[in-house]
Amino acid sequence: MAPEKLRKIIWIVAAALLAALVFYSLFTMDMLGNVFTVMSIGFIAGVPFCIGAFTIFLCDVKLIAKRRFVIWMSIAPILAFFLLTLALAMEGWACWLMILPFFLALSVAGGLVMARIRLKNLKDRMYMSFFALLPFAVAPVEQAIASIPGRYTADTAIEIKADKAVIWSMVTRVKKIEAAEDKGWFTRMLGFPRPLEAELDYEGTGAFRKAVFDKGLVFDEKVTAYQHQRFMQFTIRANPYDIPSTTMDEHIVVGGKYFDVLDGTYELQPLANNTYRLHLYSHYKLSTSFNFYSSWWAGWIMKDIQNNILQVIKSRAEQAATVKQ
Repeated sequence: MAPEKLRKIIWIVAAALLAALVFYSLFTMDMLGNVFTVMSIGFIAGVPFCIGAFTIFLCDVKLIAKRRFVIWMSIAPILAFFLLTLALAMEGWACWLMILPFFLALSVAGGLVMARIRLKNLKDRMYMSFFALLPFAVAPVEQAIASIPGRYTADTAIEIKADKAVIWSMVTRVKKIEAAEDKGWFTRMLGFPRPLEAELDYEGTGAFRKAVFDKGLVFDEKVTAYQHQRFMQFTIRANPYDIPSTTMDEHIVVGGKYFDVLDGTYELQPLANNTYRLHLYSHYKLSTSFNFYSSWWAGWIMKDIQNNILQVIKSRAEQAATVKQ
């Protein structure tokens, strides 16, 4: 690629990156209250579509006839925006990783739409003005409608070959989990706190259970239903004000505005040959205007956390059974 053409492309990407930063600044300004927020369709869908369209709007019309060029140019400023905001700690890694696929898809869509408009010699300035105003038009309407909280279930289970008394003792009270025992690769990749231990003051309805995670995250749990060695249900409460600001991204903090875990249940089901199936399921709440998308990620996160804990219990119970033999 000729140096002159490369310089022009760099300037176009820089201009689109600047536009993305302006959008971000406007959608995170405290003085605008809750009208504009990054946790909205207006930002998550409208902004990347606009940035993709703006990038192609600035490009030479001869270049945008190539679809591959349009796609790469559309995503370049988005990738630069993500890297810059992460480097400057403007947003957390976990939140941006979840939003990235949505951003990339919408930015490519915006770029392809603008390429078609320009190649057909339509009024590209008028369309570009409309695309630029769209996020600001959608956001107030979205806030007026308000998000509808959604309740979801994460259901996991594992088979354990051990005595039920041994399994149940490790359900009610989880001794300190060493780093080598932690198999929660997905949540670890996202930077979520990992489970450390769980304490129960006594076995029965009304008991108090405390689940401790690293980075200062603690869940206060109250047992609401209990059948010895069979069933334990408990409410879960995380006070977001007690969680250090460096522990979790503010947009996905447990007990925060958008995401909260409500309750959990352990159930021990007998099978054959001294084998049991241990179920762990939980209910959680999402309060966004795009639950159709965020619920996928929340489900994967919750199941990874639960499967990790179940795997620890299985490994310890079966190891104890082997030693006993």
